[in-house]
Parts: sequence; structure tokens; C-alpha cells
Amino acid sequence: QVQLVESGGGLVQAGGSLRLSCVASGRIFSINAINWYRQAPGTQRELVATITSGGRTNYADSVKGRFTISRTNGKNTWTLQMSSLKPEDTAVYYCNVIEAATPYRPRTDYWGQGTQVTVSS
Repeated sequence: QVQLVESGGGLVQAGGSLRLSCVASGRIFSINAINWYRQAPGTQRELVATITSGGRTNYADSVKGRFTISRTNGKNTWTLQMSSLKPEDTAVYYCNVIEAATPYRPRTDYWGQGTQVTVSS
């Protein structure tokens, strides 16, 4: 059973920084990509950042240049470094791991429980 646990959220003033972590326990056979999503109250979940198994990264326009997604080599741990935070970054942030399909099972998405990030003005 794979579980994802996010941590690192909290309250920060505008312009500050936070570092979110996502730790996976259990066995994941082949990872396609890791995503960080966020969801503010009354809005749809938004894709913030992606890192592929090959290390390619992609970011939402709203966070480019401010957020950095990375993976700790050799460990099922991923981070989202957030800098120059703005009040509009306030949301619950979720880690999503996409496990590749195999001949025996379809693609599988795993989700963490989320961590709250609040940026005050």
C-alpha cells in the first residue's frame, strides 16, 4: 500500500518562503511523474509543478521563477521550494505520484492528504 505524506505547510508573510515535502512509503514500481497541485477554497484543483522520471520540470505560469520542484535522488521524497510567496498562493497543496501502467495493472495515481499554505499580506 503506497501512502504519500506532505509536510512543510504553514503561515508565512508575503515575500517569504516555504519548502514542502512529499514522502512516499510503500513500493512504487515505476514513476512516470510527480505533480504538485493546489486548491484554494471555492476553486478547482490547479496543477502547479511537475517533474518527470527523466527530470524534466514544468510549472504553471503563475509560479514560474518562484517555485522549484525536485526529487531527492535515491529516495521517494520530493520537494516544492516556494519563494516570493504571494497571498494568492494560499491553498492546500497536494502531492500526486503517477505510477506507470504495466501489463498487469493500469496507470495508478497516488495522492497525499494535503498541506495548508497560508500567505498573509
